[in-house]
Amino acid sequence: MATPYQIGWFSTGKDKAARDLLMTVQTAIRRHEIDAEMVFVFCNQDPGEALETNLFIRLVNACNLPFVSVSYQKFRAGVTPAAKSSGGPFPAWRLDYDRQVMKALDVFRPEICVLAGYMLIVGREMCAAYNMINLHPAAPGGPAGTWQEVIWQLIQKDATETGVMMHLVTPELDMGPPVTYCTFSIRGEPFDALWAQIKGKSAAEVKKREGENNALFKTIREHGLAREFPLIVATLKAFSQGKVKITPDKKVVDIEDKAVNGYNLTTEIDRQVKRPR
Repeated sequence: MATPYQIGWFSTGKDKAARDLLMTVQTAIRRHEIDAEMVFVFCNQDPGEALETNLFIRLVNACNLPFVSVSYQKFRAGVTPAAKSSGGPFPAWRLDYDRQVMKALDVFRPEICVLAGYMLIVGREMCAAYNMINLHPAAPGGPAGTWQEVIWQLIQKDATETGVMMHLVTPELDMGPPVTYCTFSIRGEPFDALWAQIKGKSAAEVKKREGENNALFKTIREHGLAREFPLIVATLKAFSQGKVKITPDKKVVDIEDKAVNGYNLTTEIDRQVKRPR
């Protein structure tokens, strides 16, 4: 019998969304929707450091998943003030932390690692050691930044379409190549009436007057959020089936080993999002 596809999971476990995502993927594995197994769950907080993380760790244990932690907080406390203030935005001591993490994970051989609410930037050595993917709330070529920044940029640009993608993790934050993605229109129903409400106003004006309570902002977020978990599950399914792969030199290719600028999962995601409840 072939060995199931090997998945590594990185999370800070800081909120309910982190727990929900872990449970969603683990449920899909148990239902054989994803032909894979989660070989470890790594957390950068130890048990007892935070209430939400304790709940996350409790869930990991309930799922009988191997749990590994290396406390970033404790590691950083042992770094000298001089080391903390030197070395630019990613100093040498941060690479030392990553090396300690990799040492703790040395017994595992994940084929893909998912950053699922992992609140640390990953250094170049860890990026080289693992194929790591992360969620970004925009389509390939779309706006960079947090999901809030992405939506305000879409409004400012009077955009007609957006999406969600999984991208390869690189030392440059949110700059890795697309791995998988889905797109959706932000025109037609229910969007047109909401665009009409802000016609003639800049994103800055809307942001100052209404902020994130603006109906268009909230609706774009709702449609993007509805696709995030399905995209992560569909991405891991595609990896386990060999439909998308990452080469040793960190290129994204399809089942025929042809380079792709992301594997388009829009049709599959649309079926799930529009499925009657």
